[in-house]
Amino acid sequence: MSGLGPMAGLIWRRDRIRLTVWAYVLIALVAGTARSIGSLAPTVSARRALAASIDADPAIRAVTGAIFDPTSVGGLTAWRVMSLGGIVVAIMSILTVVRHTRAEEESGRAELVGAGAVERHAPLVAALLVVTAVNLVAGAVSAVLLIVFGLGTAGSLALGLGIAVTGIAFAGLAGLAAQVTQGARAANGVAFTALAIAFVLRAVGDAGSTTWPRWLSPLGWAEVLRPYAGQRWWVLALPVALGLACTAVSVRLAGSRDLGSGLLSARRGRATAAGWLRGPFGLALRQQRATLLGWGVGMLAYGALVGGSADGVVGLVTSSDRMESVLRQLGGGGGLVAIYLAASFSIGGLFVAAYGVQAALRTRSEEAAGRLEPVLATAAGRRRWMAGHLAIAMLGCAALLAASGVAAGLAYGGAIGDVGGQVPRLLGASLVAWPAVIVPAALVAAGFGLAPRAAAGAWAALGVFALLGQVGTLLRLPQAVLDVSPFAHVPKLPGATVTSLPLVMLALIAAVLAAAGLLGFGRRDVPR
Repeated sequence: MSGLGPMAGLIWRRDRIRLTVWAYVLIALVAGTARSIGSLAPTVSARRALAASIDADPAIRAVTGAIFDPTSVGGLTAWRVMSLGGIVVAIMSILTVVRHTRAEEESGRAELVGAGAVERHAPLVAALLVVTAVNLVAGAVSAVLLIVFGLGTAGSLALGLGIAVTGIAFAGLAGLAAQVTQGARAANGVAFTALAIAFVLRAVGDAGSTTWPRWLSPLGWAEVLRPYAGQRWWVLALPVALGLACTAVSVRLAGSRDLGSGLLSARRGRATAAGWLRGPFGLALRQQRATLLGWGVGMLAYGALVGGSADGVVGLVTSSDRMESVLRQLGGGGGLVAIYLAASFSIGGLFVAAYGVQAALRTRSEEAAGRLEPVLATAAGRRRWMAGHLAIAMLGCAALLAASGVAAGLAYGGAIGDVGGQVPRLLGASLVAWPAVIVPAALVAAGFGLAPRAAAGAWAALGVFALLGQVGTLLRLPQAVLDVSPFAHVPKLPGATVTSLPLVMLALIAAVLAAAGLLGFGRRDVPR
C-alpha cells in the first residue's frame, strides 16, 4: 500500500469542507429530531398514541419506517432517523468514493498519480478509509449528543453506530461499482440503484405483513438493530461484512483490470448521429437523459407514496396537538391533509433541487475532463453550450416536479374517488416550487462562469436551505434567518393563497445568477 497515507491526506484536503457539511447535516438531523420528538410527544401516552396511528397506516410505515419502542423519546427518534440518516450517509459515501476512484481515472489524474510511488490499490483504499472515518465520527458525535440529551447510553451508541455502518456498507458498494463500470456517471448510477432497491425492500418489509424483505436491505438492518428497544448488537456485523466483502472484491478487480477500463465495457454508439444531436441542447439532453429518467422514476415513486399516505394522515396528526401545530407551521393552512401534502411537496422540492445542482454541475465535469474543448472547436458557441446544460437542469426540475404532483394526484384521487379533481390540484401545488428549486442550479451557473472551483459550493447552499426549511421552524429561528432559503417564499399549496411577487422575485434572482454565469464563462479561459 505504498502512498496510502498521502492519498488519504489528499482526499481529505480536497473534500474536507464537503465532508464536514455532510457530517453536520447528519448530526443536525439526529439532534434536531430528538429535541422535536421530546416536544411533540412529551408523555408516554402521547407517544403511544402517535405510534398507534403510525402502525395503523401501512403507507406511512413504508415512508417513515417501523417503531420498535413506542414509549420512549429515544425509540421514536430511532424510528424517524435510522432510515433517513442511513440515506444521508449512503449518498455521501457513494459520491465521495466514486469521485476519488472512477472519476479520477476518467479525468486522467489517476494515471498521473500512479506514475509516482503510489501502489495501484492505494487510491481506492484511501477513499474507503476516509469515508469510513467520516461516517464513524459523525455517528459518534450524534451518539454523544443523544446521551447528553438523556436518551440513554446503550440506545444512543446503537443509533450512532447503526447509521455509521450503513454508510460503510454503501461505501463498499460504491467502490465495487467503480470497478465494474466504465465512467463515473455509470458508477453513481449503479450505486444509487442499489440504494433505491434497499429503500424499496425496507419499505415493503415495514408496510407489509411479512417483515423478511427488510433483512435484505442495509437500510432495514439499521432498523432491526433496534436502538432503545433491546439492541441487537450482532446486526452491526451485517453492514460491516457487506462493506468488507465489497472492498475485497474491489481491491482484487483494481489490481487485475486495465486503468480506465471496467468489468463491463461501454456500449458502442451508432455510426451516424440523429439529427437532434446537431446542437448543444441536443448534446446536453443526450448526455443527461439517463440521469433525468432515473430521477423521474424516483419522483414518481415519491409522489405515489405521498398521495397514498395522505388519506391516513389525519389520525396520525390528531394524536398530538403539538405535532399538528408544528405541521401547520411547516405546511401552511387548510385542512390536515392539505397541510401534510404541502409539507411533503416541500421536501420533494429539495430532492428536485438536488437534481438541478447535479445536472448544472455537468458543465464543470465536462470542462475538468477535457471534453469541452473538442466541442468548442466546432461551431457551438460557449454560451450556447452552457445554456444547453442549464436548460436541461431547469426544465428537468419542472418535469420532476410535475411527475411527483401527477403521481400524488393519481394516488390520493384514487383513494378518495376524485382523480379528475386532485391531479390538476396537486400538479399545481408541486409546480409552484419551481422558481425556488432552480435557484441552487443558478448558483452553480454563476459559480461555473465566475469561479469554477466554487461551483460545487451549491451543494453546501442547498444543505443550508434544507436545514432552515425542515429544522429552522422547530428550533424557532428568527424569520430573517429562515428567509435566507428560497423555499421559505414558496406558497404552501394546496392549502394556502398564491402570492405572485415572491415567485417572480425568485425567478428574477435565478435569471440574474444564470446570466452572470453565462457572461463570465464567455470571458474566462478554459483550463487545459
